Amino acid sequence: MNVLLWHVHGSWTTAFVQGEHTYLLPVVPDRGPDGRGRAQTWEWPANAIEVTPEEAAEADVDVVLLQRPCELDGLAEEWLGGRRPGRDVPAVYVEHNAPQGPINEMRHPAADRDGFTVCHVTHFNALFWDCGATPTRVIEHGIVDPGYRYTGEEARAAVVINEARRRARVTGTDLLERFAAAGVPVDVFGMDAGSIGGIEDVPQHRLHDEMARRRVYLHPIRWTSLGLSLIEAMHLGMPVVALATTEAPEAIPAGAGVISTRVETLAGAARDFLADPDGAREAGRAARAAALERYGLERFLADWDDLLTEVVA
Repeated sequence: MNVLLWHVHGSWTTAFVQGEHTYLLPVVPDRGPDGRGRAQTWEWPANAIEVTPEEAAEADVDVVLLQRPCELDGLAEEWLGGRRPGRDVPAVYVEHNAPQGPINEMRHPAADRDGFTVCHVTHFNALFWDCGATPTRVIEHGIVDPGYRYTGEEARAAVVINEARRRARVTGTDLLERFAAAGVPVDVFGMDAGSIGGIEDVPQHRLHDEMARRRVYLHPIRWTSLGLSLIEAMHLGMPVVALATTEAPEAIPAGAGVISTRVETLAGAARDFLADPDGAREAGRAARAAALERYGLERFLADWDDLLTEVVA
């Protein structure tokens, strides 16, 4: 199939374009949010093809994937040369994010839209979003396996948060000081991590190695869908400690780490891993085994093939 989609979420798109379809990726000269094109920090396969607005308007598109309200509200139709998603071109709205606001007002922008399917990336998302009469699916994350890289040589915790200062309580940035005060030294990676004394602008190919050098992965996220960095850490072979919020309780099995809503419990678990390299390594191997089974690329692509075939048919 020819699938038109915007490069919005880098890690998710990296997994998605590993399939056997032709992936048409909008590109604009400044590679801004409405046209990033191919990844610049990751080698994508040749069947992920950049298209200009003029090329997209003339392209044979079997299905369009929308991921942002702006795409739903006119951007996709503009790029498709006037063809309307859901009417003229089969359409799936991929929902990456948990809804914001009072729970009674968590109505999805694609709710009650004819010709659409909303595909959530976690069951947590599906639980909270109100999609009305629009059909919904859940296709859980899959990632390209970075391989077992764990060394745990540094008795520190790794955290990956993008825009940690701006997102603040959503990402649990305010909790990092509590972990540090409780004897858990933390290294924060991600976009704008430098604003809170972290380490930013680490290329993707180096980030996994840097994470795996730390002895434990800390996931302090209060409110999100799940967080691909958590799954990546598990693939790397890292033991994890995480807030028991979002989809994390489903993703982390017993033996792979510790989940709790109590910061003190998590800090204690992190300290135990820091003091016990062998125990940390054992938990990390369990985390990797669980991640490979549940979030493997083969399952992810097969699930998407089934949905795309159904939608196009």
